[in-house]
Amino acid sequence: MQLVINGQPKEIVELSSAAKIADLISYLGLKNDRVAIEQNGEIVSRSSWAEASLQSGDKLEIVHFVGGGLS
Repeated sequence: MQLVINGQPKEIVELSSAAKIADLISYLGLKNDRVAIEQNGEIVSRSSWAEASLQSGDKLEIVHFVGGGLS
């Protein structure tokens, strides 16, 4: 599957044409509770990742939250 992730073209052969956003998150090894996803300019709610289909050519922005700061 051909995707553009954070502006970088990627071919991910491990994802089938029936892949969902949840499958991509799992494949990338990201923690569900620390990620926000935008698909083709639309934010995808975490509750719909298991149903949100990926299509070859999709443009995804993935933001991964990290902890830290001053104590």
